[in-house]
Amino acid sequence: MHTTLSSRSRTVVIGHDQPFCVIGERINPTGRKTFAEELRGGDLSTVTVDALAQVQAGADMLDVNAGIPLVDESELLAGMLRTVAAATDVPICIDSSVIEALEAGLAVYEGKALVNSVTGEDERLEEILPLVARHGAAVIALANDETGIPETAQQRLEIARKIVSAAGDYGIGPEDVVIDPLAMTVGAATDAVTITLETISLIREELGVNMCLGASNVSFGLPRRHQLGSAFLPMAMAAGLTSAIMSCAEEVVNSVRAADLLLGHDEWGARWIAEHRERQAKAAAAS
Repeated sequence: MHTTLSSRSRTVVIGHDQPFCVIGERINPTGRKTFAEELRGGDLSTVTVDALAQVQAGADMLDVNAGIPLVDESELLAGMLRTVAAATDVPICIDSSVIEALEAGLAVYEGKALVNSVTGEDERLEEILPLVARHGAAVIALANDETGIPETAQQRLEIARKIVSAAGDYGIGPEDVVIDPLAMTVGAATDAVTITLETISLIREELGVNMCLGASNVSFGLPRRHQLGSAFLPMAMAAGLTSAIMSCAEEVVNSVRAADLLLGHDEWGARWIAEHRERQAKAAAAS
C-alpha cells in the first residue's frame, strides 16, 4: 500500500516496499525558547535554516509546527509553510491541533500534504477527517482515544481499525491514513518499546496501512538519545514502520539508510553507495 505525498515539484511515496520516509522534526517551537520568541516576533529566518539543514541531512519530508501560546497560529503556520516551500522542494507534514490553523495551512499548501494528526476520539474524527478529505490530503492517525493511551497492542490496533473505517466514511482510502502506533519513553516504562513494536507488527498484519511515529519520544529524558534512536528505528522498520517524524542527526539517519539496504528497500544499495560517494566528494573538495 502506497501513501503518495507531494510538494509543488516533488513526490514522496511511503510504503512497505519503499525506502523509509524520514520526516524532519526540527521546525517546532516546543522546548525551543529562542526559536519560539523569534516566531512570536515574526522572524522566520530560523525556519529557513532548519529546513535547509534537515534536507541536507537526508530528510524526505519536513514536519512544520507553529504551536506557540498567545499567537495567531493560523497566520503563523501559513507563513511558516510558505517559507519552507520557498526554501526546499520536499513535501510537508502540517502539524497542529487547532482546526483553524490546519485549514489555513492546507489552504496555502501547494501539493498533497500530510496532516498531523487525528485521534480515535469521535469529536476529533468529525472535525478533522472532513477537512482532510476536502483538501485531498493524507492524515496521521494516533492510536489513542477518549480513554487515553491504550496499554496493549491489541487495544491500539482496534482504535486504528476504527479510524481507518471512519476515514473511509469520508471518502479517505486506507492508503491515505498513516497510523501512529504510539512511541512512549522507555525511561518511564521498560516495556514501552516492546508494546510499540508489537503494535506495529499487528497493524502491518491486520490492516496493511503505512505507519509513522514520533521516534524521539522513545528516548525522552534519557542520555545519549541519538544512540537510542539509532537502535530503535531499524527494529521498528523490521516490524513494519514505514516513516517517522525524527531527528535528522547523522547517526540516526545513517542507521535508517543502513536498515533500508539490509531490509531490501534500497535495491543494490544504490542510495547507500550514492550518498557515500557524495560524502567522499565533499570531503575531497573541502581538503
